[in-house]
Amino acid sequence: MEQEILNRLRDAVRRTEELTRDRGVVGRGHDDADDSVGTIGTDDACGFDPFPLLRALHRAGARAVVIGQVAGILHGSTELTGDLDLLWDGDPGQADALVAAFGAVGGSLIDDDGAALPLGVEAFRRDKVQFASPGASGDCCTPALPWGSLAVADFLGRALTVTDSDGSEIHYLRRADLISMRRAVGRPKDLRRADELEGL
Repeated sequence: MEQEILNRLRDAVRRTEELTRDRGVVGRGHDDADDSVGTIGTDDACGFDPFPLLRALHRAGARAVVIGQVAGILHGSTELTGDLDLLWDGDPGQADALVAAFGAVGGSLIDDDGAALPLGVEAFRRDKVQFASPGASGDCCTPALPWGSLAVADFLGRALTVTDSDGSEIHYLRRADLISMRRAVGRPKDLRRADELEGL
């Protein structure tokens, strides 16, 4: 069963590679994604493969939970994505592990204004930091980010875990929590994907 869950993401990575193989640069990153199309229409979809970063997070001992469309794919969504969004608890004791994980894959950090941040524990004192790596870019958020009425700290506590054949653990939101997050954000792509998840 666990390999079936992970094979959904492997298949999505393969389909994304096929879709973007001959695509030229469009000049948009994940933060510029269209609210309907999503990040599959951005440059970040080219070469998208979240597995190296997810494995690095496990090896470093960083408990970051997958949210967004990668979590949706793990639950069976068929829509493709070009970014990886993560949620962690914001505990300063976890910051060193996050730095190690992003460093292991050649990652870099960016603030909301697009300015580069040093890859160090200070960057992870923020409620949210954007990241880029050769295989995946996205947002790394904490419960301190304004989430409206959502108790996302509770989401972290009840996240699911799937273990790959190499022993790497991937943590991801439960389907009901992911649907709640989608409905709260409310963009066209979020509502469409929430409807899809509810039908699974």
